[in-house]
This record gives sequence, C-alpha cells and structure tokens, in this order.
Amino acid sequence: MNIQLTATFCAGLAMAAAAEKRVSFTSLPAPVQEAATKQLNGAKIRGCSQEEENGKVFYEVETVGATGHRDLLFDGAGALVEAEQEVALTSIPEAAQAELRKEAEGGRIVSVESVKKGAAVNYEAVIEKGGHKREAAVSADGKPMKD
Repeated sequence: MNIQLTATFCAGLAMAAAAEKRVSFTSLPAPVQEAATKQLNGAKIRGCSQEEENGKVFYEVETVGATGHRDLLFDGAGALVEAEQEVALTSIPEAAQAELRKEAEGGRIVSVESVKKGAAVNYEAVIEKGGHKREAAVSADGKPMKD
C-alpha cells in the first residue's frame, strides 16, 4: 500500500507545555514515522514537533481527518505515549460534561478533547470567559485534574 504523506510544519500551537521544536515528518526517527503512519486511518498530517519533557525527547504528530483533529505523542522508539482527539462535549461521560459546564459557567466551551495516556482517559476543554481563554481538565468521573 502506497501512502503519501504531506509533511508540513507545526503551526499555531496555542499552548506549549514543554520545550518544542517544529520538525518535518521525514526528520522524525524511523520508528516514529512507522508508528504514526499506522495511526493515520485516512487522516492527513498537519504538522510535527520534537518536545523535551523532564529530560526525555518526544515527538508529536498533529493530524486532521474526518473525525477532526488528533494529536499523537510518541517516544523515540515509536511507542504511543498520549493521544488527544477532538470530541463533542455530548460524547463524553455525563460527570465530565457536568464539571466542564460548571467550569464554563458565565462563558462558553470552545472545544473538547479526549486525552488518552495508557489506559486512562481524561478530558480537556478550552473555555472562554470575559474574552479570555483557559483550559480545564477533568477525569471521566468529573474530578478536576491538576496541571
């Protein structure tokens, strides 16, 4: 199967939690390229970056497809460390919805993502209040997550 990848640079990342460097898809380690390609499921690569957290190097591949935006974080060996997927608020557990709505009271929820790390799935929302945007994170059972 011949998969064509159009590699572009990461752009417009609003929030960077770690030292991040934009890179091309072709500059990623071979195991990361292979693992990312397997995860595409018809999506297009929007951009890539190399990040360092606590002395460890990770590679993020941003994709966009029929189901929306998805960010995949890999270690250098190509293991998927974290996957963030754009989702509808109504698709997440009721307890998580309720807490995010409570957090957004007096404002609005701009977007919601499911965040999968290992077996754990949490939810992050961008909330806009008074012209300012911030992020709120909750567990599936609605407990606020600390940064």
